[in-house]
Amino acid sequence: MADAPAAPREFAVFDGDLDAAWAERFGRARAVAVDTEAMGLIHGRDRLCLVQLCDPDDHVACVRIGLGQTDAPRLQALMESTSVEKVFHFARFDVAALASGLGIAVNPIFCTKVASRLARTYTPRHGLKDLVMELVGVELDKQAQSSDWGRVDELSDAQLAYAANDARFLLPAREQLEVMLRREGRWDLAQRCFPCIAVISDLDRLRFNQVFEH
Repeated sequence: MADAPAAPREFAVFDGDLDAAWAERFGRARAVAVDTEAMGLIHGRDRLCLVQLCDPDDHVACVRIGLGQTDAPRLQALMESTSVEKVFHFARFDVAALASGLGIAVNPIFCTKVASRLARTYTPRHGLKDLVMELVGVELDKQAQSSDWGRVDELSDAQLAYAANDARFLLPAREQLEVMLRREGRWDLAQRCFPCIAVISDLDRLRFNQVFEH
């Protein structure tokens, strides 16, 4: 068992949006890992506070979302770029949070939780900590998970390190999951699932909880 590397290769914190250089860097990547932090789990009530991104070269950026902020043009262009795959864990929440907070329609999407449920059918443990431990060999520290993310100007080093690590290991986990899904003949099924996430996220935001129930 290994602890997470002490620091990303490069780390930056931005207020409101990515700067032009980092937006261009992420825009050249084949895939970008994304995570979000919010004040709670109810979209429309609990505001988006932080967006974390990591590219395949371990460049990590945290974008602090201000109180009352409703857009982030460079972040939106990246999230909506069809040439860059956006990799989340439990994308259903993050996609809804980005739509609700910043009007962003994320596309295309890869969700490591959906992929894990399709590939790792030998376990009921599909949380990020367990997934990263098994597939990447890194133990994530989740102590800062329940934090007051709304104090964006005063986030501690521990909170920022937690936020960064939640994005840093998604891309290697995603690669391992693709190998497993292809091996088990479920890759095409996963590819059909991922586009559904945006619809499910919209239903969540609109409080339609039982649309597919009998």
